[in-house]
Amino acid sequence: MTRVSLRNDLSHLIPWTTWLALVNKTYTMIPALASELNGLIGADIYRPAISIILPFEPKMSLKSVLNQSLKGAVAQVERELESNYPAEIAELMMDKLAAIISNLNFGTHKKSVAIFVSPVFEKVLYLDIPVKEKVVVSGSFEIRDLVHNKKQLRQYLVLMLSAKQFGMFLGTSNTLKRIISNTPESVYAYINDVPEKVANFTDVSSRKEIVMDKFLLQVDNALDIILGAYRVPLFVLGTEKISGHFKSHTRHAKAVVGFVPGNYEKASTDEIMRVLKPNMEKWDAIIQKDLLNQLEDAADKKKLVFGMRDVWKEATNRQGRLLVVEKDYMRALQRGLHQPAIYMPAKRYNKFSNVKDAVDDIIQAVLESGGDVEFVDNDVLKMYQHIALVKYH
Repeated sequence: MTRVSLRNDLSHLIPWTTWLALVNKTYTMIPALASELNGLIGADIYRPAISIILPFEPKMSLKSVLNQSLKGAVAQVERELESNYPAEIAELMMDKLAAIISNLNFGTHKKSVAIFVSPVFEKVLYLDIPVKEKVVVSGSFEIRDLVHNKKQLRQYLVLMLSAKQFGMFLGTSNTLKRIISNTPESVYAYINDVPEKVANFTDVSSRKEIVMDKFLLQVDNALDIILGAYRVPLFVLGTEKISGHFKSHTRHAKAVVGFVPGNYEKASTDEIMRVLKPNMEKWDAIIQKDLLNQLEDAADKKKLVFGMRDVWKEATNRQGRLLVVEKDYMRALQRGLHQPAIYMPAKRYNKFSNVKDAVDDIIQAVLESGGDVEFVDNDVLKMYQHIALVKYH
C-alpha cells in the first residue's frame, strides 16, 4: 500500500497547529484512516508519545490517594514537555491528557491503568496485572513496556511430604506462611478408612501402602483447591520414597518445578527457606520452567494454541488467558482498509512505516481481555513456533 504523507501535502498551505487539529479530527471521524495512522506512531510528526503506567485499584485505595498519584504523573509529563517541545505542542498534549484523566473509570475492579496519548492517538487500558509506576515522554509507544513494567511478585508453593503428614506453605521473597486446609494433614486420619478385608491382612506392608495411597489421594485433592487459588511454581519436599509415591499418584505433576529430597517433617519455616535458597537464586529459570509446564498442561486440556495465525485469531476473539512469547519475537502486521494481514517481511520492519509489529497487537488484546503476558528467552518456545496462548475455554 502506498502511504500519502499529509504533512508534505499540507504543511506549506496551513499552519502547524491547524494541521494537527485537522489530522486529529480526521483520525476521530474515519476508522479506516485511524487504523492507518495507528501504524505510523513513532514518526516525527506524531511526537511526543506519552506513556503513563500506574497502579490503579479504586476499590482498594482512597480516591484522594489515586488522584495524588495521577497529579504527580501529569506534573512529570508537563515538565518534560516544557523542556523538550514547543509551547503549542505542550499545551495541546496537556489538554488531551487532562481530558483523559477527567474521564478515568473509578468504578473499575482492575489493578492498574496504562494511558497512551500523542497528538493523533489516545488509548486507556485497565489491566488485571500489578505494575510499577512509570512515566515516559518519548518518540513512540511500546506496548511491551507494560509487560516489562509488571511487578514481578516472587511467589511459590511448597508441599512438605513425609510418611506421617503433609504441610502446604506459600512463599514470597522473604516469608513462608503455612496454608491451612480442610484436609487432615496426618496420615493416621486415613487408617480407619482402609477396607475391613484389607485391615485384617497380616501383611503390614500392604496395609501401609494402601493407607499411604489414600493419604496421597487426599493430598492431591487439597492441591486442586490450592493451585486454583495460587497459580505459582510448586516445590515438593520429601524423601525419595514418598516423592516417588506422590509422582505416581498426582494429577498435578505439571505444576511441580522441583523436588527437594530429604525428611523435613520437623523443619521450621526458616530451615525450609534455607533449603530452597539455591532454587531462588535461579528464579528466572524456575519461572520459565513453570511457564512451559503450564503450556503442556493447557495442551493436555485442549486449551492451547500456538503459532502466529492461531494465536492472533484466539487473542482477537478475547480468548487469551496467558500469552507466552519469546522476548525478541516479532512478526510484521500490514494494516489495510479491511482486515489486517500478518506476513514475514524479507527484512526487519521499519517502525516508522505502515508495517507494525503484530505481536504488540496480540499483547494488547490479551491484556484488554483480562489475560496475562510473559516473555521467555529466545528459542525456549521453538516447538511452539515462538509464541503460545492458553485460552480461557
